[in-house]
Amino acid sequence: MKKLLLVPLVALLVPAHAWAQTVSVSGRVLDSKGIAQPGVTVLERGTSNGTSTDASGRFTLSVSPTATLVVSAIGAATQQIPLNGRTTLEVRMQDAATDLNEVVVTGSRATEGRSNILTTSPVDVISPREIKAFAQVDVAQILTYAAPSFQSSRQAVSDGTDHVDPASLRGLGPDQVLVLVNGKRRHSSALVNINGTVGRGSVGTDLNTIPNASIKRIEVLREGAAAQYGSDAIAGVINIQLKDDTTGVQASSTVGQTYEGDGDTYQADASVGIGLGGRGFLNLSGQFQNRAYTNRSGDDTAPLMYLGSNSGNYPAAANTEQRRRELKAQDDALVAQNGFDRRNMRVGQSESRNIGGFLNSGFTLAPSIGLEAYVTAGVTHRTGKAAGFYRLPNQLTQSDLTIYPNGFLPFINTTINDQSVLAGVRAKVLGFEADLSNTFGRNDIRFDITNTLNASYPLGLSPREFYAGTIAFQQNTSNLNFSRHFTDILGLATLNVAFGGEYRRDNYSIAAGERGSWDNFGRTTAAGAPTASGAQVFPGYRPTDELNRSRTNTAGYLDLESDLTEKLLVRAAGRAERYSDFGNNVSGQLAARYSILEDVAVRGTIGNGFRAPSLQQRYFTNTSTQFVSGVPQQVLTVNNDNPIVRNQFTDAVKGFGVPSLKQEKSTNYSVGVTGRVLKTMTVTVDAYQIDIRDRIVLTSQFARSGVATGTVDQILASYPEIGRVQFFANAIDTRTRGIDIVVNERLSVGESRLGLTVAANFNETKVRQINTAPTIENDPSLQNTLFDRQQRARIEAGQPRSKINLTANYGYRIFNVEVRTVRFGQVQYKDADPTRSFIDQTFSAKWVTDLTLSAQVAKFATVFVGVNNIFDVYPDRFRTNPRNNPNNFSVDPNLSFSSSLDNTNRGRIVYNPNQFGYNGGFYFARLVLDLPTSSN
Repeated sequence: MKKLLLVPLVALLVPAHAWAQTVSVSGRVLDSKGIAQPGVTVLERGTSNGTSTDASGRFTLSVSPTATLVVSAIGAATQQIPLNGRTTLEVRMQDAATDLNEVVVTGSRATEGRSNILTTSPVDVISPREIKAFAQVDVAQILTYAAPSFQSSRQAVSDGTDHVDPASLRGLGPDQVLVLVNGKRRHSSALVNINGTVGRGSVGTDLNTIPNASIKRIEVLREGAAAQYGSDAIAGVINIQLKDDTTGVQASSTVGQTYEGDGDTYQADASVGIGLGGRGFLNLSGQFQNRAYTNRSGDDTAPLMYLGSNSGNYPAAANTEQRRRELKAQDDALVAQNGFDRRNMRVGQSESRNIGGFLNSGFTLAPSIGLEAYVTAGVTHRTGKAAGFYRLPNQLTQSDLTIYPNGFLPFINTTINDQSVLAGVRAKVLGFEADLSNTFGRNDIRFDITNTLNASYPLGLSPREFYAGTIAFQQNTSNLNFSRHFTDILGLATLNVAFGGEYRRDNYSIAAGERGSWDNFGRTTAAGAPTASGAQVFPGYRPTDELNRSRTNTAGYLDLESDLTEKLLVRAAGRAERYSDFGNNVSGQLAARYSILEDVAVRGTIGNGFRAPSLQQRYFTNTSTQFVSGVPQQVLTVNNDNPIVRNQFTDAVKGFGVPSLKQEKSTNYSVGVTGRVLKTMTVTVDAYQIDIRDRIVLTSQFARSGVATGTVDQILASYPEIGRVQFFANAIDTRTRGIDIVVNERLSVGESRLGLTVAANFNETKVRQINTAPTIENDPSLQNTLFDRQQRARIEAGQPRSKINLTANYGYRIFNVEVRTVRFGQVQYKDADPTRSFIDQTFSAKWVTDLTLSAQVAKFATVFVGVNNIFDVYPDRFRTNPRNNPNNFSVDPNLSFSSSLDNTNRGRIVYNPNQFGYNGGFYFARLVLDLPTSSN
């Protein structure tokens, strides 16, 4: 079976049958008022043979004499027209009742798609119009504003996470949503998020490696679907359908800038659809994007930049208010003399340059048996630059004043390469639709650190940039699937049977950086203090961190779907999997939809699912410099197999006694109502509950106590440089409850078109239990560290617990107006230490409003101008403690300067990014060209 699955292209060697007789059909497509409609897609049903209408609404297409043509356009009802011997046609398009009436394939293995108000599970459809209408230029941000259950926000000062946006569905983690491309599993990113961001400890999929220009539509299945698709689909599935038409050339160019005058963005993309002699299609797409950084940092509140102790506080000798005033005056003079800027950090979106392309193609080899070959391939190359924390000239253990006399701001530069190839064949075998495919994907991230140094080099000799290493993840998935639609069988009106198998191989590797990026060369300060090892801001991966680990997974599934009656649709699915590294798992799901009235139905689902621990979570290890309450710490992230994690405290090499990682297990419930009101409005309301057991998290940081007999001190005895340690564990059980509401209305009055959408998600996640280990249970000081209150708040309230999207689009002749306002619900921050709860803060909900005006200035050219966040809304500011003031000269220990009494890191971190970022208003202009061909 494995060998068969690993060679899906063998069927390409089958000789093609003679091409069936065809006829040439020509026609014209008009709207309801008789106006010619250019750019309308015309396809031969059941094939990839198609074209689009020209400037006069005309088309010509070679098809089978018995063909049925499918005529479709955005905003219009799709029509299926049997030829019945005709060779000329005139088609009148009618406005669609609603955008929600799109046919979807995600969430069902039926051979025929259903309207997404007729499915057993809720599915959002993001159309090309929504992708192009607003300012967002990458997939993660488009989904954030278009799908209320989806959330992603750019992070800052968080190492690799500055370059790969963490994303989630229904308030769960980035690794609990499965991403598909053309219905096939997409590989994840190589990056595991280890810093204090949303999705900490998780591994997501880098959605921004897929060019917008390649996308036909995006389907978001808001339902646990592990029984259908396997691991990761606990929260749902995002299926990105690529363009598969032959509609000529489409191109766009976007330029924009924030109100603050930074964040300059330029994007150019294009796609071309080419017909292959009536037997298939070839779609090529490419995208270039250049995004400048933004900076919303505040001024550094440290009293002393040059003359202070570490982190800019007053030295012990400045023990009177007068001495502090005098020292501050001297330091201010040096600041002025050297041109030092107290706004010494860069806190905002990173710099990014992205270039990528995709190919999507299908070709009919033998029409008589429906034998078709298909290939999808993509390549993306992205470079990024993000800043860390500024090193002040008084931080002598981390700097070298002969190289950087005024301190320095180090940068983490990433090079992300992503490649994927999907190839397969489809055919009819014994009445079944058979699909044999192989999908390969790879993502690697290289880290280069610049404007930095290794402080342990002899004075003046440290390089200023280092190669810090590369992480890589690759996945190869082979599938063999069968499906068949039966009618009038076993007393059932319809029965769709689908079954198949999958074999997958994952590989994860870490390559070490150059020696200077991680080693210590022995220099001490004048006071005899040891200096820090490795490149400042991001010490490189060490040779001891290097690894190359693989695992395999074999799975089989069965999926049944039947209209038991005209009113009742039932679906049942089951899946069994075996992983080479942790064992077996079985998932099942039962779903149903029942029509109460002609236009009203109820639907519901119950099922169980799972998520396998990623190879990154099992094996990742590194040492990083992290600032804890403003103080730099060497933090060791150690893999789950290390004796530090696995050994008991009673062993010769002491450890925490945490067991090996195993799969997360979930139970999903949902119930909903769908309906149509007055034929033009659709309403869906779906409530859900997701229970997850043994959820994998990156623990909080276990810190040394400074006492040799302390538990952590003994465990870290062989790591003298390490101050803190963290690792992955199946540490918590959670319950997520929520409700999704979507209402859509589309009206036409004369030459005017009006579309209205209300979409909302409300969710709540609670940690129900913390799963600990004997070593931790036996030491009360460690019980709150495995999963502290900051971690808990990040899971329960770190992302908006509600999001409401109100959208209106109005069109009149060549003009169109799009208005969208999104309410991002409140988020919370809590300090890890319960005694410091005074730092806790709730950030209030905010509305962000976007406006776009467009005009079709020529037959194939449309100009857009608009503003994202037109009212320049920012999140609430972090509160600043009055003692965190550079002009605080008090010597009273209860009143003196302190930057650890708030969450601003000496006033430099101003905003929480987890609602909608903090770039503020952004204005843009876009030109879209649509140049359809007149032949297939």
